[in-house]
Amino acid sequence: MERAGSFSAVPGVGMALVGASALGAAALSAVARARFGERGWFAVWLAELVIAAVIARVAIEAKARAIGQDLGAAPARRFVRSFALPFVVGGFVTFALLGAGLGGLVPAMWLLFYGLALVAGWGSVAREIVPLLGLAFVLIGTVALFAPPAWGVLFLAAGFGGLHVVFGLVIARRFGG
Repeated sequence: MERAGSFSAVPGVGMALVGASALGAAALSAVARARFGERGWFAVWLAELVIAAVIARVAIEAKARAIGQDLGAAPARRFVRSFALPFVVGGFVTFALLGAGLGGLVPAMWLLFYGLALVAGWGSVAREIVPLLGLAFVLIGTVALFAPPAWGVLFLAAGFGGLHVVFGLVIARRFGG
């Protein structure tokens, strides 16, 4: 019975807040790149990763409490396991691309791997909108692969900022919190 359950503690408001922080990071990273180069740009996005993770964790825990979902139950664990592998591999690929002097591909790769992580959790989430969000990230990431590298921050803003805000507000309105 537990294996048949699904993870439904997807926090719309939390997702929108993650998007808002990503929009701020996009603006700040453009300034950091101009002043400090690629290292400054990368440092801003690493800080954003930490901020977004904290926002997401707090929001998921709050939503889970509100709907009475156990985050230690099988559906939540399945989602985390499905999400984790593409996310971690994306981290390794980031450092490989940067080390090879291919930093211009990093924004597209982040969008693609994050989208794949969301799609990978498809079978464990109750909200079909989450995998649709993942597919939207994959689409933006694919377009970013073929765009000029200078547009990378715009794609990051559109994906991590815009998609999270829009989908987060839809989730909050349709499914609560």
